[in-house]
Amino acid sequence: MIKNIAPKRFFFSLIIIATFIAVTLSYISEADKLFSDTQKYLSDSLGWLIILLANAILIFVIYLTFSKHKHLILGGPDAKPEFSNINWIAMLFSAGLGIGLLFYGVAEPIMHLSSSALHDPNANFSDRANLAMNLTYLHWGFHGWAIYGVVGLCFAYFTFNKNLPFRISSFFSGTITKKAWGRVSLDVIAIIATIFGIATSLGLGANQINSGLGYMEILEESFLSTVGIIVVITALGLISVVLGLQTGIKRLSQINMMLCGLFLMFIFTAGPSSFILDGLVQNIGSYIQNLLSLSSSTQGYMDSSWQNGWTLFYYSWWFAWSPFVGLFIARISYGRSIQEFLLGVVLIPSILVFVWMGVFGNAALYQESMDPNSLSTAINNDIAISLFVFLETFPLSPLLMGLSILIILTFFVTSSDSGALVTSMLTAANNEKAQNEPPMILRVIWALSLGVIAVVLLAGGGLDALQTSVIVTGMPFAILIAFACKSLLKSLNQ
Repeated sequence: MIKNIAPKRFFFSLIIIATFIAVTLSYISEADKLFSDTQKYLSDSLGWLIILLANAILIFVIYLTFSKHKHLILGGPDAKPEFSNINWIAMLFSAGLGIGLLFYGVAEPIMHLSSSALHDPNANFSDRANLAMNLTYLHWGFHGWAIYGVVGLCFAYFTFNKNLPFRISSFFSGTITKKAWGRVSLDVIAIIATIFGIATSLGLGANQINSGLGYMEILEESFLSTVGIIVVITALGLISVVLGLQTGIKRLSQINMMLCGLFLMFIFTAGPSSFILDGLVQNIGSYIQNLLSLSSSTQGYMDSSWQNGWTLFYYSWWFAWSPFVGLFIARISYGRSIQEFLLGVVLIPSILVFVWMGVFGNAALYQESMDPNSLSTAINNDIAISLFVFLETFPLSPLLMGLSILIILTFFVTSSDSGALVTSMLTAANNEKAQNEPPMILRVIWALSLGVIAVVLLAGGGLDALQTSVIVTGMPFAILIAFACKSLLKSLNQ
């Protein structure tokens, strides 16, 4: 068992995480202020860099998709895909987004609509609504999936075509990776970013489930209830992890996609369908038209607190998640060409996100236009109940609320088990058996760690702590990805 574990990577990562947990729990009130101050400092000082890197990565991905390397097969010319296109897209979509779709699908457009930092007080509803959807698409569209795509491509290419292990250090050649501790340090950064990125999503999901059950008067909303939910989900994630990729994660992803499809269709048909379609077409066109200005805005000439809490948080979140999602989609993408891989990872999920956010966001905007402040007041008071306040106006609302909680639950479990699997692969020994099927003890430990960190972050500062953990871990990894792009291009051109 021990021989299948990379001891330096495993224990060093575990020590850092354990130290963080111990210090945060020992100084909860101080941790709250520290999280808030750290987030503001990093966002104010390095926000421009994150925005620049996100744009550069998108340009790089577009280049690779249509470059002379586009027909290169991940795994060699004779490699064949392990999964069907439908199962492949379902798994990468479930792992890549998950809880955020339901947490922010209604809340984000409404919060942007009512934000004094974005609009002139005299701006009309149409202009405010269109900008709100444009910003939502910016945060959930091409940039984020490009980040996932380039990290996933690096994992797939260097592992399947260069016979290197599933590790961040495999992306690099040079002085830093010639020494053992240089390679270990790179991998530990990726492990820490992965753990805290996933823990943030789990914390958001648990909050939303608790708020939903509280809103439905099924369970009293409290911190202890949230902890209980995290414990239950972690246990379910452990079961899925034990079952493995083919049995657990694949089936959960299929169920998840079917539930999401049913939910989406009901909201569309029972909601203001014509308004949604009109908005969807306009939103996509406006987003593409304004993509350059939207994606390069740093709010440098005004108070940047809005951007710190939104765009920079999102980009950092995508970066923090990228080792996890990148490795996972690489693991399931054997036999795909570079072009097929990038189109599948960047374009298709982005379109699905545009449709999802377009349906839920425009339906919410319609509610707000018909009954001003009906959603915005509730959401500004408690963002976690946004979806449930929104669903209350629909027929069969109790059933819809129950279905939404079930979807959040499956997203929750999928993120937990996928995260545990990926982190296990990053800390497994460098041999074929351990890389393909990490030791069960690793998967169990990391699945438990995700749940514990989510609880600690919520105890240490709630949403601010979740956002800070993502920004702190996402920023250094963003810089690593920039160098990884250079390394990938160099290797492809050799």
